[in-house]
Amino acid sequence: MPTALALLLVLSLILVACASSGGPEAAGAPRRAAQLSPPPMAPVDQTVHELHGDRRTDEYYWMRDREDPRVIAYLEAENAYLEEALAHTDELQAELYEEIVARIQETDLSVPYRKGDFWYYSRTEEGKSYPIRCRKRGGLDAPEEVLLDDNVLAEGQEYFRVGVFRVSPSHGLLAFATDTSGAERFTLRFKDLETGEMLPDRIENVSYSLAWAGDGVVFYTVQDETHRPYRVMRHRLGTDPSSDVVVHEEPDERFYCGVSSTRSDEYVLMGMGSKITSEYWFLRSDDPLGEFQVVAPREQGVEYDVEHHDDRFFVVTNADGATNFKLMVTPISSPGREHWEEVIGHREDAMITGVDAFADHLVVSERSGGLPQFRVRRLADGAEHFVEFPEPAYATGPGVNAEFETATFRFRYESLVTPDSVFDYDLEARTRVLKKQDEVLGGYDPEDYESERLWATARDGAKVPISIVHPRNFPRDGSRPLLLIGYGSYGSNYDARFSSTRLSLLDRGFAIAIAHVRGGGEMGRRWYEDGKFLKKRNTFTDFIDCAEHLVAQDYTRPERLAISGGSAGGLLMGAVANMRPELFHAVIAHVPFVDVVTTMLDESIPLTVIEYEEWGNPNDPTYYEYMKSYSPYDNVAH
Repeated sequence: MPTALALLLVLSLILVACASSGGPEAAGAPRRAAQLSPPPMAPVDQTVHELHGDRRTDEYYWMRDREDPRVIAYLEAENAYLEEALAHTDELQAELYEEIVARIQETDLSVPYRKGDFWYYSRTEEGKSYPIRCRKRGGLDAPEEVLLDDNVLAEGQEYFRVGVFRVSPSHGLLAFATDTSGAERFTLRFKDLETGEMLPDRIENVSYSLAWAGDGVVFYTVQDETHRPYRVMRHRLGTDPSSDVVVHEEPDERFYCGVSSTRSDEYVLMGMGSKITSEYWFLRSDDPLGEFQVVAPREQGVEYDVEHHDDRFFVVTNADGATNFKLMVTPISSPGREHWEEVIGHREDAMITGVDAFADHLVVSERSGGLPQFRVRRLADGAEHFVEFPEPAYATGPGVNAEFETATFRFRYESLVTPDSVFDYDLEARTRVLKKQDEVLGGYDPEDYESERLWATARDGAKVPISIVHPRNFPRDGSRPLLLIGYGSYGSNYDARFSSTRLSLLDRGFAIAIAHVRGGGEMGRRWYEDGKFLKKRNTFTDFIDCAEHLVAQDYTRPERLAISGGSAGGLLMGAVANMRPELFHAVIAHVPFVDVVTTMLDESIPLTVIEYEEWGNPNDPTYYEYMKSYSPYDNVAH
C-alpha cells in the first residue's frame, strides 16, 4: 500500500516536527532523534546551462539518468538515511497505520444509478484491493450481474488499473481498458454481457476516452510518444484493429484529443483542447461512418464546452471577453458562433463551470465567493433557484446523472467535517434525499470538530479564502500546531473535502487549513490568471500571507506550523520555503515540481509543450528570467 505508507511518513514527520518544536504533548509524537549526517553526494562533473546570455551551474543534472548506477546508489543511501533518521518513530508509524486502516470501510457499495432498464453500481469486499463492477436488470431487487471483477483481472500483476469502462447503448456489450505497467498506456478489450465471453478485439496504447456509436462501432484515442492523446480512431467490432480509421490527428502539440457520448446517446462528441483553446466536433451515433461536423472552429484563447438538448446545443464559453464564462444556446443544424444566443450572461462575481441538461431543467454549476453552487433553471418558463448548503466551507459537484428524462439531479457533497455524501435532489420540489454517506469506522462524531471560513488580506489587497478545521473548543492562543495545505495552479479548485486520514492530526490537537491561493480557480477565472505566467509569484506570496494571518489570529505559531503540497503544490512548498524559511517549521513536498527552468526547457518530457500555456516558454527571455526568479531549485539559499 504505497499511498498508505506515504501518508504514514507524512503524518509522522509532521507530528515529530511539531512536537519537537514545543507543541502540545497531546500531539503524541516522540522527540526528534539526534541529528544525523545525510549521505555524501557522489562526486560528478558539473553541468553548465547557457541561454539568453545567462549561465546556470547544475551540480545534480546527472541525476536525471535513472539508469546511472551512481543515481541508484545515491537513492539507496538516502533511503537508508531516512530509515535511520525516523527509526525512533517506528512505534508512532505503526500506531498511525492502525488508526488509518481502522477507519476504512472495506466492504462497501456505491449508490446505484439508473440507465434505461438497468441499475449500475460497484462494490468492494474486505481483503480485496479492487472494485467489483455490477448491475441489476429491472430493479434493485433483481439478481446481480457481475460485469467486471477487477480483482480477477489484477491477479499476478504488480500494478493494475482500469481506465475506460463503457457499456454500449443497448447494454449488451462492455468496452474496458486496463493498464498493468503504470505507464497509463491502456489495452482496450470488449466483453459480451449476454454470454460473458470476451471478444477477440484487442487494441493497444489507448488513452482515457471512448464513445460508442450504436453497438458495432467505437471511437477511441491513442497516444504519441509524449503520452499526448493525439489521434481519434474508429473501430468496427470484429475487424482487425490495424484497419481502424484515423478520424482526426492533431498536429498542434499544445492540443490533446478526447471523445465522449452525449447523455442522450444520440451524438458522439470529439473535442480538441489546449490549456486556453478548445474545439468540438459532433456526429450522430446512428451514422458512425459519417463525417464529423464542427460546432465552432478553434480560435486562440476561446474555450467552450458542449451539452446536447433535443435539437440544440448548450455552450459554456469565454468567448467575447466572458472571462468567467457565459451560457449560450445554438441550433444543431447551424451551430457556429454566429448563431449562439445568450442564456446566462457573464458576471464578474460568479464563474460558470459547467451545465447539465435534462428534459425540463438545466443545472448550471457555478462558483461564487470561492464556493461551488448549483443554479437550477426550469426550461419552460426560466424560473430559477439555487441549491442551498449548510456549512461555511464545503465541496460539491454533479454525481452520475445518466438519464435525460428525469427531474432528479444527483450530486456529491462533503466538507472538512462531513464525509463524502451522495444526494438525489428533486428539481421541482427543491428537496433532497441522502442516498449514502461514507462511513468512518471507530466512532467518528462530526460534532467533535468545527470548520470555519477565514479571509486573509494579501499584500496587494486581494482577499484570499482559507478553509480551516480544528477540534471544537480549539484554544486561540497560538499554543496548538497547524498544518497548512496549498496548491494554486492550473485553475484547479482545492476545495474543503473530507479526509479520514487527517483525523490522526485533529485528534492530537492540530488545526488543518487550506489556503485557496491565486493560480487555483476557487474565486473565478481571474483568480487563476492572476497566479500564472508572469503573475505566478502571487501564488507564493498569497500562501505566505495566509500563514501570517493564521499566526496573527493566534491559531498557531511559526515553530508549530507545518505546510504541505504536492506536484505543482510541491513547487509552492519549495518556493515559500526559500522565500520565508523562518515562517515554517516542517515542509512536506509530495512529488514536487521544483526544477522549473530545466524541466520547461526539455521538450522530450511528456506534455512540456502543452505546459507552455500554464507557465510560459523559457525560450522567451522574459519568461526565462521570471521562472528563474522563483524556481525552487535555482533559489536555494539556506
